[in-house]
Amino acid sequence: MEEAKEIEAGETATSSRKVIILDPKEIEAGETATSSRKVIILDPKEIEAREANQIEAGETSTSPRKVITFDPKLVINKGILILGFVMRLFAVFGTIGSALAMGTTQESVVSLTQLTLLKAKYSDLPTLMFFVVANAIAGGYLVISLPVSIFHIISTKARTSRIILLVIDTVMLALVSSGASAATATVYLAHEGNTTANWPPICQQFDAFCQRISGSLIGSFCALVLLMLIVINSAISISRL
Repeated sequence: MEEAKEIEAGETATSSRKVIILDPKEIEAGETATSSRKVIILDPKEIEAREANQIEAGETSTSPRKVITFDPKLVINKGILILGFVMRLFAVFGTIGSALAMGTTQESVVSLTQLTLLKAKYSDLPTLMFFVVANAIAGGYLVISLPVSIFHIISTKARTSRIILLVIDTVMLALVSSGASAATATVYLAHEGNTTANWPPICQQFDAFCQRISGSLIGSFCALVLLMLIVINSAISISRL
């Protein structure tokens, strides 16, 4: 009876505890099964505390990890914007280079028939002056637009500034196109002349002058093509917002 009471009292005392039986090693010969086992009695509060510590440790170990996901649409948008920035950079060289080449063009030759000094300068022709001004304005604008283009690459959600940039890009496209077209007519007359109007070609005498203005005209048309692509690029990037 006393043993039964002790067993019941032991069960009552341990009913609120958790019993874990561990068998870390194989049972050796000659030892009983109970001799190789360990009985660990844990209090429920201690179990909860250990579980909380494990959870906290798990959160701490995983907290510095970041999951990076790639959005295909975002990657394509950034690629379009980077391409637009590169084209702007090349258009800067095209417009400013053409303006500098044309603005510094002049040549002096001696006429053997008239024994006089003949001079040719871009400022003598209004169309070439307009060409220099148009390319200089477009080049200055493109330089200013480069930081804005970088901002668009960083902030892909910007919409209002992109629309403003697209409008000004279109205006610069028209300006460079008109300047290049006007200069083309003058350069053609300088090379070929006009027999109907009795205008002889001047490039026979001012060869270096004509080569210089022809080269600047090619650079301006390259910038014109880049501006067209920039306008298309900007329109595509806005449509993908």
